[in-house]
Amino acid sequence: MIMKKETYSQAIERLEKIVRQIDNNELEIDALSEKIKEANEIIAFCTEKLSKAEIEVEKLLGDKQQSK
Repeated sequence: MIMKKETYSQAIERLEKIVRQIDNNELEIDALSEKIKEANEIIAFCTEKLSKAEIEVEKLLGDKQQSK
């Protein structure tokens, strides 16, 4: 249920909210299962964002090294 235009920061906020709800036992067992699925989707989304950012940074640093 990741929104197309969601930012990394927004996704992390949603993940933190889910973690707080789990920690505080705020979720019924049926909702818990759905929230865990949602958390896994958010984690995958954030991991992909971080991987893309890492590749971009490495590319930029590589370009900078070649221009010296």
